[in-house]
Amino acid sequence: MKASKTPHALSRRAALRKGLAVAGGAALLPSGLGALLWARPETARAAAPTTDLLKDKPGLRLLGDRPLNAETPAHLLNDFVTPASKLFVRNNGVPPVTTDPANWMLEITGEACERPQRFSIDDLKARFEVVTRHLVLECGGNGRSEFRPRVSGNQWTTGAVGCPRWTGVRLADVLKACGVAPTAVYVGYESADMHLSGDPKKQPISRGVPMEKALEDDCLLAFEMNGAPIPDVHGAPLRLIAPGYPGSASGKWLTTLLSELAERSPRRSGEPLRLAALRAYRHPAGAGLLRDLGPGHGRGRGHPAHARTRVESEGLSQ
Repeated sequence: MKASKTPHALSRRAALRKGLAVAGGAALLPSGLGALLWARPETARAAAPTTDLLKDKPGLRLLGDRPLNAETPAHLLNDFVTPASKLFVRNNGVPPVTTDPANWMLEITGEACERPQRFSIDDLKARFEVVTRHLVLECGGNGRSEFRPRVSGNQWTTGAVGCPRWTGVRLADVLKACGVAPTAVYVGYESADMHLSGDPKKQPISRGVPMEKALEDDCLLAFEMNGAPIPDVHGAPLRLIAPGYPGSASGKWLTTLLSELAERSPRRSGEPLRLAALRAYRHPAGAGLLRDLGPGHGRGRGHPAHARTRVESEGLSQ
């Protein structure tokens, strides 16, 4: 029996057509976006805004629409400061529809938090020193297309990396203002994006970093990127920046920080992160220099434990 064309169904189709037009046509998008047409309403409402998030990134290569992921071709990664138009996009769920900075609140809580508090973005700016840092952000799956044997997931080449300037307040300052128990070991986060299923009880992803990392000077609660408010697709109005760790540690659309007594928590999804990014060089090196990095200093999973690595560009050091 042929389904009737209800007004609700038609409105969703109109939203989908609008999103495809922005992206440059249906041929550019994976077939998965069509599934949004018959998704539950709270998920379907995000179809057009999600696609629209790429309108200012004409050079990026779309890897998937559900969730929305796009990488920067290598020839565009030639800026000392990565502009927003060239920064890769990595999502695990559906970005939030509303990201009004005037009404955004961040809650600091958890079993290892001595004085739970809530902050608006204006509170953060008024109470803590505002700093700017030039920091690398890289997806943990960058280079996955070159893995042998092949692994599942988005087949990133080399474009899931960028180095913008981030402005915000130090995560350490905020955590200390709320009190950190001496036995605290981990800081987890929760965000406003929605699980792909549309189930509000599920989280797309919720990770974090060890407390030792969270208290370092370069971990930020950022509200600006390159001197402007963070774009929606990159976590506006507030996100975590944890340089040196896989990008999943730098949660977007940040709503809650959890000071915890254990690495694992029933409130968070995903494996706890304990190590720095695996593809960063551990020793300063000049371009073209062949270095014997010694045992245990390979550049990533799958590299031999005793690695000899040729550095192909300037300034690559951790």
